[in-house]
Amino acid sequence: MNNLKTKIDARLNHLQQLMEGQAHIDRPEYVQDVIGSITKFWTALDEADRDYIECSKYALEKRLEWNVKNINQ
Repeated sequence: MNNLKTKIDARLNHLQQLMEGQAHIDRPEYVQDVIGSITKFWTALDEADRDYIECSKYALEKRLEWNVKNINQ
């Protein structure tokens, strides 16, 4: 299970880098592939990770700028 967690965490970190770099606008097919590589482990994800993926999917679909600077204010 630890190996699976490591694999999922690496993919989530990669997705975060892609989203923050606006790749979902520039390279939507690639970002969709990365999301797909994570969602196949849906039952192993915690609620926060699932929420992050759902938000990423929404931003991808709507081609919205990903901006998390003001979330904690």
